[in-house]
Amino acid sequence: MTNGIGGSTIEHELADIRPWADVAAAPGPDDYAARLDRARQLTRDMKADALLVGAGASLRYFAGVPWSETERLVAMLLPVKGQPILVAPHFERGTLEADLAIDVDLRLWEEDESPADMLAAAMRECGVSTLAIDPAISFLFVDRVGKAAPSSTVLAANSVIDGCRMIKSPVELALMQQAKSMTLEVQRRAARILHPGIRASEVARFLDAAHRAIGAPGGNGFVIVQFGRASAYPHGLPGDPELAEGDIVQIDTGCRVHGYHSDITRSYVFGTPNDEQRSIWELERAAQYAAFEAVELGVPCEAIDAAARGVLEKAGLGPDYKLPGLPHRTGHGIGLSIHEPAYLVRGDTTSLAPGMCFSNEPMIVVPDRFGVRLEDHFHVTETGAQWFTEPSPSIDRPFG
Repeated sequence: MTNGIGGSTIEHELADIRPWADVAAAPGPDDYAARLDRARQLTRDMKADALLVGAGASLRYFAGVPWSETERLVAMLLPVKGQPILVAPHFERGTLEADLAIDVDLRLWEEDESPADMLAAAMRECGVSTLAIDPAISFLFVDRVGKAAPSSTVLAANSVIDGCRMIKSPVELALMQQAKSMTLEVQRRAARILHPGIRASEVARFLDAAHRAIGAPGGNGFVIVQFGRASAYPHGLPGDPELAEGDIVQIDTGCRVHGYHSDITRSYVFGTPNDEQRSIWELERAAQYAAFEAVELGVPCEAIDAAARGVLEKAGLGPDYKLPGLPHRTGHGIGLSIHEPAYLVRGDTTSLAPGMCFSNEPMIVVPDRFGVRLEDHFHVTETGAQWFTEPSPSIDRPFG
């Protein structure tokens, strides 16, 4: 094979990778202080007295704690005035203190104590009568907090969380740029290891090892490798297919840098593309560019989806979500969560603003035969959209 597809080995490509040299700086004290100030202001704007943030991406955003939610309550109460209060299990104190990026008032509970009661007591101390709650906190904890503080009014804090996290700072943009650039290099090397009979699982293991070698300590954030007919399903099919001549190859993968995600898809043919594969690939690229070119400040997110979908409908695909055509939204927000608001989809009227980041992936599905998804990401600037990674130039030379 030529043009960057095949011709190498897993061993050679892994040995040739070097750790990423242009390392982006992690968020610092000033970044966290600005985030907390912004959250306090948005909490005031919704007439609430405090914000409650649970374990997950938002707690990492505001406090640097990279924990996922479990059955044990870990949550930060951020009053509009005063120090943040963090409620967590006592036995986690050492790990928690090592992870924390801000100063907090630690309230630690033992296994036989009620963290909801502890949180309710903190709310009373701070004079919290209206509580804005992170929408990602599970109902289990919302219910327990509500019962422990029955006189409090509870509001969903979407406007606070999204109002902070949707707009990325220069520090965040640099971290995302590193993650995406690293993944594109890993994608390029993955294409070179392909050969007839290689299994999807072998490619997936290579992607993980390559991400680790290039500087992503967690390896793949996720991975989907599909060949041939399986590529017609946006998230693939079960099984472990072998690659054959003439197959569409679809690889969707990413990594994390200080929690910030990449998510890049490349589709190309192992061998010589037939006329239908070439036609659909070129239409996919046209739709991706139409979405990119539609980005302007103040334009609603749904207009970007409409621009991509219009290209496909003009070519006779669709309409709407019908197949053959585009079965899902054109793109999603991305940052500390791989999918986060806002969304490039009909019905999302959020206005585009500088610092917003999106995937651009108007996938075309030809039912039960093959699919083509080209996915790159852009961020919104004062003058339009700016790519993090340049899109694939052609089906014949997918990596230039």
